Amino acid sequence: MPSKEKNLNDLFLHTLKDMYFAEKQILKALPKMEKATETDELKKAFAHHRKQTEIHVDRLEKVFEIAGARAQGVTCEAIKGILEEGEEVMGDFADSAALDAALVAAAQAVEHYEITRYGTLRTWAEQLGLKDAAKLLDQTLAEEKQTDELLSKMAKAVNQRAAA
Repeated sequence: MPSKEKNLNDLFLHTLKDMYFAEKQILKALPKMEKATETDELKKAFAHHRKQTEIHVDRLEKVFEIAGARAQGVTCEAIKGILEEGEEVMGDFADSAALDAALVAAAQAVEHYEITRYGTLRTWAEQLGLKDAAKLLDQTLAEEKQTDELLSKMAKAVNQRAAA
C-alpha cells in the first residue's frame, strides 16, 4: 500500500512526464517519416511538424518549471506502440503507392493521442490553478488540432493516389 495518497497534482506531473517522453520520441520518428515519403507536400508537413514538436518540448519544460518540477520523461508505452506500428507499416508498404496513405494514417494516430493528452493536461492545469501552464498547454493543443486537420486534408489526395 502506498505511503502517500496520490492526488490530481501527482497525476498531472506523471502525465506531463509521459508527454515529455512522447514528444522526444516523436522528434526521433518524424525525420524517418519525412525521408520515407516521396511527396513534397508531405515532406514539408513532416518537417514543419518536427519544428513545431521542438517548440512543444520547450513548452513542456516551461510547464514543468511552473509546476515546480524537473523536466523529465517517464516511458510512455502508448506512444511507443503507436510509433512502432508506424515503423512497421512504413516497412510493409515501402515503395508502394499506399506508403503515403500509411504515413498519414500513422501521423494521425500520433496526433490523436497528443490531442487527448494535451486536452486532459490543460484541464488539470486549470483545476490545479496553474493558469500559465494551462495557456501553454492550450497553445500546443491548438497546434496539434491544426496538424490533424492538415493531415485529414492531405489524406484525401494520398488516399486517392493509393487507390488508383
